[in-house]
Amino acid sequence: MNLKVRYEIEFPINSSPQLLYQYISTPSGLSEWFADNVNSRGEFFTFIWNDSQEKARLASKKSGEKVKFRWVDENNKDTEYFFELNILEDELTKDVSLMVVDFAHKEELEEATQLWENQISDLKHVIGSV
Repeated sequence: MNLKVRYEIEFPINSSPQLLYQYISTPSGLSEWFADNVNSRGEFFTFIWNDSQEKARLASKKSGEKVKFRWVDENNKDTEYFFELNILEDELTKDVSLMVVDFAHKEELEEATQLWENQISDLKHVIGSV
């Protein structure tokens, strides 16, 4: 079986951490930039793109700082893969960035990175950070 590799990308974003957190932690915020639609029931979030959907469990969150979603299978059992969104704020400059942690197959790493770049670009447009 071809395992996925973990990767991280950091994106500078002109936003307050509080505003940014609303867009990475709520179904309504996520549906404005991450997926076509996002539904939640308890700790489970369903991400819908065109004709496909994926389900994840909100594995952890720290208000104003980060969220971690662990992908689940059809029986709502955790898989080994997740994605995490961390808001980083430089103590001196107060510059804000979003650190994305995700997994992809080695041969799809470039494509996965490009997808995140496009999604973060959408996020920046939504929050007026362009």
